[in-house]
Amino acid sequence: MFSFRTFPSFALRCLSLFGALALTSTALRAADAPVSSAGPGNAAAATPAPAPRGGARAGRPAAIPPGPPAPVPAAVAIPRPSAAQLAQMNAELQKLVASDRSPVKGLFDKFPAMLVIPPLRANSAIAPQLNPGYMTKHNNNLEAAKQGDVDILFMGDSITDNWRSAGDPANPASQHKAVFDQYYGSLKTANFGVGGDTTQGVLWRLMNGEGQGFQPKVVMLLIGTNNGGNAPTNTTAEIAEGVGAVVLELRKDFPAAKILLLGIFPRGDPGSDLRKTVLDVNPLIAKLDDREHVFFMDIGDKFLDAGGNLAPDIMPDKLHPTAKGYVIWSEAVKEPLAKLLKGETP
Repeated sequence: MFSFRTFPSFALRCLSLFGALALTSTALRAADAPVSSAGPGNAAAATPAPAPRGGARAGRPAAIPPGPPAPVPAAVAIPRPSAAQLAQMNAELQKLVASDRSPVKGLFDKFPAMLVIPPLRANSAIAPQLNPGYMTKHNNNLEAAKQGDVDILFMGDSITDNWRSAGDPANPASQHKAVFDQYYGSLKTANFGVGGDTTQGVLWRLMNGEGQGFQPKVVMLLIGTNNGGNAPTNTTAEIAEGVGAVVLELRKDFPAAKILLLGIFPRGDPGSDLRKTVLDVNPLIAKLDDREHVFFMDIGDKFLDAGGNLAPDIMPDKLHPTAKGYVIWSEAVKEPLAKLLKGETP
């Protein structure tokens, strides 16, 4: 059995570990200060930060405060200790520190605030909030929702939004809309992709009109890469919660629709932290596939060469597809979409 008396080096490691936990948690909570953590499964609530001065008066759109955390499916929920459990763990930790007789006992006594297990930070990925700069596209989506008559809803960020781009007539690689028209031009579609958006942005948009007024047969959802690539960034587990919250909201808004949930596409270089963060989300959100309403599909490998690289003719910036990339995407989902539109299981 481990004891501080028998293993003084272990005590030193504990000091380092818990100190790092406390400092890291403080920094993360500061980064996420505007986000409330109150909600199902969360032990504590963070105090919202005051709105920045200036705002619309200074020529910038007024910031939209985050809403309360959206519910998250159990399959992707981050385990969070209750307040009572957290108190119990901290009480036991203090007992261990009090009984320590190692050479670092003086440091434990000198820095007691560092020997506290903090609550998990609030997850910004599940707190509905729209970047005010995206309001114009949101309003355009509202107009499309009012018109109704949609069989396939495309929901996501810039990777989805860029289907609209006609591109440069002299550059076939930029002509994304031509690919869209080829594969989907004969279908009743609506594209609610918004460049730069995140899971919390999609949640806000759905809750504020984009999830009302029509009932698509199929929703193709691709979201989450910006949660890992934009500051403040979310962890893999937090992004999975965000995607899960979006899926729940889509199920609420469009109960008859089938959801084709796409795995986040690879980005960056092989082995990079960013690629790992976003791709590690996919095994987690795959658990949302219930083979009845939600169908998970990971087509990321189709964009990679044998070395795991993103070729310039497919994703020159290692994030956004070219027209060739959109053809790869369309071919990969062609049969599943056709079956889902017929009410069949792909």
